[in-house]
Amino acid sequence: MFSLTVAAVTFGVVFLAELPDKTALAGLMLGTRYRASYVFAGVAAAFAVHVALAIAAGSVLTLLPQRLLQAIVGVLFLAGAAMLLLKKDDADEEVKKPADQSFWKVAGSGFMLILVAEFGDLTQIMTANLAARYDSPLSVGVGAVLALWAVAGIGIVGGRTLMKYVPLRLITKIGACVMLLLAAVSLYEAVSA
Repeated sequence: MFSLTVAAVTFGVVFLAELPDKTALAGLMLGTRYRASYVFAGVAAAFAVHVALAIAAGSVLTLLPQRLLQAIVGVLFLAGAAMLLLKKDDADEEVKKPADQSFWKVAGSGFMLILVAEFGDLTQIMTANLAARYDSPLSVGVGAVLALWAVAGIGIVGGRTLMKYVPLRLITKIGACVMLLLAAVSLYEAVSA
């Protein structure tokens, strides 16, 4: 049975947890290079897959120790920050549009990026926990998918707007710093919990 309250609670929790996460940064980066609607189609499909996996694995994931989860999340943030910081800068800082701008190429790129980057992410684990807690998989699934889609949309549209005013190199460095901060918080929680 569908519960609007459970869906709303899930939306709020997942939205707030995902907003500063690497998804918004990935959406921002993809949104600066590709057609926004194509990027969103791929990202939205990947999030639907992630939520389905989280709902299915809800009871299993809740058995993992909290320290282990926080440590894994921290390491993922560190890896994301390292990838951003070590990324080769373009000499002229101008965003070069890839040659192939077809729907399937762009949507497939967005899908694969999110599918890989978000696997085992904190919000996926939170979604699994919420599904196990509320015993309302449809409500949790709808709330989580809508929250993730909202964050992705904000990142994609925000990226296109932001690129008009701020150089890509600066956006990348800020994104890496945010991820380092999130890594530090996650690893601190893993050690102090």
